[in-house]
Amino acid sequence: MSTISLRLPESIHKRVKEIAKRERISINQLISTALAEKLSALMTQEYLEERAKRGSRKRFDKAMSKIKDRAPQPHDKLE
Repeated sequence: MSTISLRLPESIHKRVKEIAKRERISINQLISTALAEKLSALMTQEYLEERAKRGSRKRFDKAMSKIKDRAPQPHDKLE
């Protein structure tokens, strides 16, 4: 576990304090969880961008050509 010193604007500190109290968790836990969620989102974006680079329209079209042509299910229709 590492320790960091973090400077926050008073307005953010006040909101963090309120939310942590409401959620019955420590400010440290709230900030750690929020940071973990942000990192996860950024890492997911990077992963998807890398996967997209490996994509191939030709391979996609080939895979799609194997699917029978039929009407979509009612809940899948575009309106």
